[in-house]
Amino acid sequence: MAENGKNCEQRHTGMNKEQHNGNFTDPSSLNEKKRRDREERQNIVLWRQPLITLQYFFLEILINLKEWTVKLWHRRSIVVSFLLLLAVLTATYYIEGTHQQYVKYMEKKILWCAYWVGLGILSSVGLGTGLHTFLLYLGPHIASVTLAAYECNSVNFPEPPYPDQIICPDEEGIEGSISLWTIMSKVRLEACMWGAGTAIGELPPYFMARAARLSGAEPDDEEYQEFEEMLEHAQTAQDFASRAKLAVQNMVQKVGFFGILACASIPNPLFDLAGITCGHFLVPFWTFFGATLIGKAVVKMHIQKLFVIITFSKHIVEQMVALIGAVPSLGPSLQKPFQEYLEAQRQKLHHKTEEGMPQGANWLSWMFENLVIVMVCYFILSIINSMAQSYAKRIQQQMYSEEKTK
Repeated sequence: MAENGKNCEQRHTGMNKEQHNGNFTDPSSLNEKKRRDREERQNIVLWRQPLITLQYFFLEILINLKEWTVKLWHRRSIVVSFLLLLAVLTATYYIEGTHQQYVKYMEKKILWCAYWVGLGILSSVGLGTGLHTFLLYLGPHIASVTLAAYECNSVNFPEPPYPDQIICPDEEGIEGSISLWTIMSKVRLEACMWGAGTAIGELPPYFMARAARLSGAEPDDEEYQEFEEMLEHAQTAQDFASRAKLAVQNMVQKVGFFGILACASIPNPLFDLAGITCGHFLVPFWTFFGATLIGKAVVKMHIQKLFVIITFSKHIVEQMVALIGAVPSLGPSLQKPFQEYLEAQRQKLHHKTEEGMPQGANWLSWMFENLVIVMVCYFILSIINSMAQSYAKRIQQQMYSEEKTK
């Protein structure tokens, strides 16, 4: 029996040097080659190899355009139907009539919703480094509405200029009439649309893993490969990160809809793993997307919204400014720009035109505006680097395929 067991072990060891599409490949050398290829791709960035990075970026764009053109051609009946619907909507938009008031209203609402859905998608879809649109756009918008609501004692801001600019209504509000629920209701639409966008952005990992499982092919995604390695070494995982990933995977796999809902309802950097897990284990689409949509657009969005509203409520802001002033030696100099900024915002809320509005840019608003510009630029750079590295991976895979056929 011992000899048979030894023979089986020897055969298993021999099988590790398995035939890979016609060639026998040592797994250790294959892993080493993948590691070197990955390091080579990671060096293709604008600040190290600008010309090659830009060249690969444009070539990757051309390949993607070709692929999408082919896909659209295969679905040309849907494309034609969409173009006909677009033509009807365009005619309705430009033909004069009593319906124009409804058209203008729908145009405003659709564009407003599309704006926030798009920002939500950018936040979670995985392009480059991801754009933190909650911190840059939605959070500041909720904070502005909160500060204005307490200053104006109302949320009935004149439209226009709201939402482009917030000014107090002509009617004086009743002191103390603003509640958390009033402010939450005012920003509910944009917050839910942003949450829905983040849910849509979680679909690519799900579809990628599902397609890989159904086809049996190994995808080019490194996160999926990491997921498969995690499943292989599930019993030996020791570090906290691996155990956290396994916990997410087990919750999603065993609990199903409510497990996905729980993972989507809290700030969770590992949620991409939930999408990959659902795709790998062939969880039905509406189970995954329904739970993700409810979790992100309803539960999680209300938690985040409530946190921002409480943080920027009138008494909390006043307490924070007072605490800044209490800092020894530096306090008064740090407190002054915050007080000036808040006073400038109050003045803007009570001016219907630019006349009489405080002049001079506050350094806090200047810093935030430049921070947004820097983060958006870095996001664009990361997309360029990511697409260039994708093209480099195509080249490496092509070279690997040619080596196997020799």
